[in-house]
Amino acid sequence: MEDFIGRTDAATRTAKDAVCVAICDDEAFMLDLLEEKVKKMLPSAAAERFSSGRELLEGNTKADILFLDIQMPEVDGMETARLFRRQHRDTLIIFVTAAPEYVFQAFDVGAFHYLVKPLEDDKFFEVFGNAVQEIKRRKAGGGESDGEYMMIQAGGVHTKILFKDIIYAEVFNRKVIIHTINGDTEYYGKLSDLEKKAGEDFFRPHRSYLIHFKYVLRYDAMSVVMENGTALIAKQNYPKFVKQYLKYNQRKGREIR
Repeated sequence: MEDFIGRTDAATRTAKDAVCVAICDDEAFMLDLLEEKVKKMLPSAAAERFSSGRELLEGNTKADILFLDIQMPEVDGMETARLFRRQHRDTLIIFVTAAPEYVFQAFDVGAFHYLVKPLEDDKFFEVFGNAVQEIKRRKAGGGESDGEYMMIQAGGVHTKILFKDIIYAEVFNRKVIIHTINGDTEYYGKLSDLEKKAGEDFFRPHRSYLIHFKYVLRYDAMSVVMENGTALIAKQNYPKFVKQYLKYNQRKGREIR
């Protein structure tokens, strides 16, 4: 834990660099326990406490990282997360639950990771450490460049396609149709070739589709709803899809609405 303990003078940190951690749990002892673990690992962190989902939603938190209990009265953690996401797109959500069966649902709302009660120190420090590293990377990163792209030639026209803008691609009548945030581009080619170029942020849930995890809205065992369409999931690919989606959330910590 050396990267996070005793190396930061809170008095010299700027507001931009500070890490804010919110904790939402209906049990007082869990609020105390989580805050204690956060402070042990990152003494300079600003901690906020909420005893219910409603209190969190009505508050004005600026949290970078949110520890959120799933099983709470009135508004449970899943519904709280869905409502919370409307106003807080970039917060990393770490679910805390005594019921592991809720885990798959957690990633429908873009969870960064989850912890199972009773909390194990090693697992807590691993998950929280990765979340802090992600927040630090974002704060240090500044602006985002265009990144990698490919050139598509169709009908004598050359079109630059940024991989970060691709929502999903599909095959139809021997053509690959790439759906991006700026519109659609189609060309004669193989989806497998695009898959090789696209990288680990993309997944082939079905032979006719290639999806970008960044733009997933929701999914079930049969299909993935994207921001501007729906892709099918082959039954045998579903477990791998869920596993890769989890890894994406851990790696990117981005919102998947």
